[in-house]
Formats: sequence, structure tokens, C-alpha cells
Amino acid sequence: MTDSSKPSVGRRQFLRRAVGAAAVSGAALAGYGVGGFAQPARAEAASPMSADRAVPFHGAHQAGILTPGQEAAAFVAFDLTVTTPAEAAQLLRAITERARVLTAGGTPVNLGISAPSADSGLLGPEVPAGGLTVTVGVGSSFFDVLGIQSRRPAQLRAMDVFPNDDLDPARCGGDLMLQLCGDSRDVVLHALRDIARHTRGGMQVRWRIDGFRSPSRPSGASRNLLGFKDGIVNPAAKEADRLVWVPAGGSEPAWTEGGSYHVVRVIRMLVEFWDRVTISEQERIIGRRRDSGAPLSGSHETDPPDYVDDPKGSAVPLDAHIRLANPRTKTTDASRLLRRGYNYDLGTDTNGDLDMGLVFNAYVQDLDRQFVATQKRLADEPLVDYVSPVGGGYFFALPGVRDTSDRYGRALFA
Repeated sequence: MTDSSKPSVGRRQFLRRAVGAAAVSGAALAGYGVGGFAQPARAEAASPMSADRAVPFHGAHQAGILTPGQEAAAFVAFDLTVTTPAEAAQLLRAITERARVLTAGGTPVNLGISAPSADSGLLGPEVPAGGLTVTVGVGSSFFDVLGIQSRRPAQLRAMDVFPNDDLDPARCGGDLMLQLCGDSRDVVLHALRDIARHTRGGMQVRWRIDGFRSPSRPSGASRNLLGFKDGIVNPAAKEADRLVWVPAGGSEPAWTEGGSYHVVRVIRMLVEFWDRVTISEQERIIGRRRDSGAPLSGSHETDPPDYVDDPKGSAVPLDAHIRLANPRTKTTDASRLLRRGYNYDLGTDTNGDLDMGLVFNAYVQDLDRQFVATQKRLADEPLVDYVSPVGGGYFFALPGVRDTSDRYGRALFA
């Protein structure tokens, strides 16, 4: 398969020239991470949505994966403008330092009147932690650029093109993925500006999409822009070791232990057409009631769909989205996904049509066994008349930063 998401040589050479020769020198890389915060905010606030709540940064796994979904997110894919493993290791060190500072919050350091401000000021003189999480992943092309293909995770590749996709190469792929999530949009934007500022000599934005989560109305899971509750059925945290985290041993490189395959799919929703469909037909396409989120064979959002007593699809149609995605059989149980989706709204396209939809965001232990198998079951489902995947990519979320002496990618570059 042709890797259409990989930037051309001309594009990458242009990016390197744009940042200047000094930006990729050892001296410039050593300058990453300048300007920390003093007086860190409280480690954990009483209210889960308090402005100064801090999600712990250190651990065996990255935050932002099992962390309950925050209100706002940004998914930003970057092209590397460095070319050696040593430079890439230094870049990841810089991202680690900024993420550690930003997720704790505090007061920006005063660098003096003759120096640029240490902070953008977007959040005021005191920077709240704001529930910020920074999740870093690497794409297949990351290993090609650095010439370390032997260290690439076994299943990592350019995103597959499925039968109903309409992918725009400009919104696909990337050497590195930064997922920023927080309790408010300005917290996320502040973090993005800060990290971009301190890594300017090492990477350049390739594509970006911002997301938001709708409130739970009336309760339970948040709603997507089709009006249905999204992400009702997710694996429990206790199942993460068999469905989310890459284990030790097996076919994966040793450094991947504790990481996870990260799937990002930008799915446009053709809402003008969807809004003309009767509610009963919408519910049959999805397999759930729009008001409560309950499966058509149940009464409550959390009721498991009853497929055993509905073999012919009298209640939940055989081609309903939820039935195809998760048939609830012993053979498909291991293909369940951890989903962490966000809505997006890009305004209108050149034809004046609304451009909005879902940032499908999932973490899996095994890319083929879980995501690809699920996607193949959904091929040509009735919902494809109303949704169109237009971008995204496959990435590998790095293992967590365990303590203050650790950093992103330490084992990768050991």
C-alpha cells in the first residue's frame, strides 16, 4: 500500500530550511525547555473539574488514555525537522519537561525585562493545571526519518484505507502525535502554544484538529453530533492489561512495554442529510434509542444489547452500528476498543456545507486484532451514507514517564 500520509522529500526539506540550520544544531536543541513555573499548583483539587485540578503526570502509562475524558482536546500531528536519533531524543526530552511543568501548573518564572516572557499569558499570571494531560505518540514515518526502522512497533504503519474512506492526504499521518486534553479550551490552547514554542527547532505542525465533548444530557455518556450518546460501552480499567497496554515479550520491541497503539480518525458527519432522517430510522441505523441511549432491546443506557434472544435482528437490526462493531460473542470479545472520542466543528466547507463530525480516538493493545477487525465488520454499514472518514493516522503512544529522572522515549533510544 502506498504511504500517501508521508510528506514528500520536498516538503520535509522545506521545513528544515524554514526553521534554519541553527534550529537543528545541538546548541539549539539544548535550548528547549527554557522557562519553567514556580510554585506548582495543588497536586489534586477536591472537585474533579476544579480549575487547579492536576492529573498526575508520572506513571508506568501516559495520562490521557485511561483518564476520563476532559471537556476539550487538540490532536496535533507533527513532521520532524530533526534527522538523527540523538536530536529526536533531545526533542522528546524537551516535550517531557514542558508537559511536566504544564500539567502541574504554577507561576511562570520571571526571566527579566530584557528577555521574552516565559509564558504567553493566555491563562493569566497564575497558570492553572486545569486537568491537562499530554499524550505523545509516534508514527511509522518517525522511524524512517531517523533510520531506526528496526525499533518500530511490529504493527505500526501508515493508516489503512478502508472501503468507505475519503481520506485527504493533507490531514493524514505524521511523524509525531500530540494529544492535549483539558478541562477548558484555553488550557489546551495554552499548552499547545507553549510546547510549540519550545520545540520549534525540532518539529513542525502537519495537521491539527480541535475537539470538544458535549455535556451529558440528561445524564450518562456525552453525545456526538448525530445526537446519539457516544462511548457508552468501554472496557473497564481492570481490562486494560489485555486490551490497551502492550505487554512484555511477544513480537513487539522491548521498549514498547506499557505503551499502546493510538488510532485517530477524523470522521466528517453529513449532518444536513442526517437531520432529514426520521428518528426511528436513525435509531435502527445506530441500534440505540436517541433520547436515553438504551439499546433497542433494552430500557437503560447501560443495558447490554440482547443478541442471543434476537437472532434475526427483530429488535436490534443485524446491520445496526452497535451490533456490527461489537457482536458480543466470545470470538469478538478480544477486539473491543478503548474509545475516547471528541466532537469537532470546522465551520463550513467551500460549498457552504457544515463541516463537523467526530474525532474517533481509540487506544488498543493490538492494532489488527482490535481496530482493523472492528473496522472490517463495519464496511458498508447503513451509517456510511451519513459519515465520511477524511483524515487521521496510526500512532504508538509511548510508555509513561515514571519519575522526575525519566523522559518520553528513554527506552526507545537506550
